[in-house]
Amino acid sequence: MYAIIDSMPDSLLDWLQWPAMLVTVIAAWLIASQKKFKRNWGFWLFLLSNILWIVWGLHDAAYALIVLQVCLALLNIRGAVKNQPEDGT
Repeated sequence: MYAIIDSMPDSLLDWLQWPAMLVTVIAAWLIASQKKFKRNWGFWLFLLSNILWIVWGLHDAAYALIVLQVCLALLNIRGAVKNQPEDGT
């Protein structure tokens, strides 16, 4: 995977931080919703932002950011699972 990222133009990878930031902000907005549907979308958008930040972090050798995004992705997966309706409700 790193070879794919390494072959991408630097200008594209430098620019990637902006959509990553935008997706993160939108996800945070949706997570704050009282509606399960919106919260669920928020968790999935957070997962997308985790991927975008990891790709950018690999390009920039920001290893602490990569570890943070992996940990946050695990928390987002947990949140998405807990946001599902319980059986019998």
